[in-house]
Amino acid sequence: MQKIKILFRLRSLEMGGVPRVILDILDNLPKDRFDLTLMLNLYQGELVKEIPKNIKLIVVEKGKEQMSSNRFLQNFQMLFRRLKLEVYTRFPSILYHLKVREKYDIEIASSYAEFDMVLNSPDKKSRKIAWFHTDISYDVHQKNERNQKTASERVEKLRKFDHVIFCAANIRNAIEKYYHITYPSSSVIYNAIRTDEVKERSLATNVDLHNLKKPIFCSVGRLNKRKAYHTLINVHQKLINEGFEHSIIILGDGEEKNNLTQQIKACDVQETFKLLGTKTNPFPYMKNSDYFVFPSKTEAYPLVINEALALEIPIISTNVGGIPEMIDNGIDGILVNDNESEIYEAMKKVFTQPELFEKIRKNTAKSYKKFDSQKIYKQISDVFEQQYNLLNK
Repeated sequence: MQKIKILFRLRSLEMGGVPRVILDILDNLPKDRFDLTLMLNLYQGELVKEIPKNIKLIVVEKGKEQMSSNRFLQNFQMLFRRLKLEVYTRFPSILYHLKVREKYDIEIASSYAEFDMVLNSPDKKSRKIAWFHTDISYDVHQKNERNQKTASERVEKLRKFDHVIFCAANIRNAIEKYYHITYPSSSVIYNAIRTDEVKERSLATNVDLHNLKKPIFCSVGRLNKRKAYHTLINVHQKLINEGFEHSIIILGDGEEKNNLTQQIKACDVQETFKLLGTKTNPFPYMKNSDYFVFPSKTEAYPLVINEALALEIPIISTNVGGIPEMIDNGIDGILVNDNESEIYEAMKKVFTQPELFEKIRKNTAKSYKKFDSQKIYKQISDVFEQQYNLLNK
């Protein structure tokens, strides 16, 4: 049987949920049915080393890590790279002529960052699929007109694709609710995790957290305003001041690091609130923590929630995006609205209602049954085959 040729477009491989999802799919789809290629605009990011060796790779431009260490020369290289990428954006036929030597049956925009890359492909015959990992309901409620316009534009662009894959039903439902738009050709396919691999990697490295006051709350995410770690610092300070001793560790990096560091100092919690930076293997830190806390204001279907469940860690999370499709409130986690007082009350229950969290901890041992990775890979394969069949009608 002829293999279906699929091109995945992705900007780069910085640590994050979408790149991890795509790498997992590339690694696990049946190679006897699919000929898979990953096309990176930039060969950079912590996850570059995790590109599966059995797939084809197209690199448009070098990453920053591959450039000169001389600051002046690096600035010149960055400028030249930017100019070339602008040319490729304006004239995609040049890009495909120079870099893409094969014809593909299906081209995939791995996130909204790649929408235009795929829609502007000079290959008009290939089927175009968008993977949508964004909770638009957050932007709908913001007063920032620019954010609202951006969200609206993304929703409209989805209409131009032959098929849309949503990572959670709530994401698709939110678009229908706020924009009154439905997509006749669309699917809801959850992001897969391999529970056994998560557990195995959690034992790969020893981490020493004994110098931190217990219990230890852990969170993993990019340091930006939407993750609401500034709210978590306030909650932490309030609990400490009330005599509820504990520590919080955050794994991740981002543009809010300096602001958060200053807030930690202003609240005088440097010894109990730690920013540990990005970890390519966060699982030993998660496993050696007592609770997982996720204060984010907007999410789609965050892998880290499933990973915390796989490690049997009780979770306190905001009830946003696809998270209520992952956590059964009061059963294997606690869901709260994204405001400071509710996060505070939920974390306080760790100290005042320990029996509740012991019940939750026991229930997490069964949570993995909700997420069958093989079933998810089959759903993805079925979508690709259906689109291929439509191409060849």
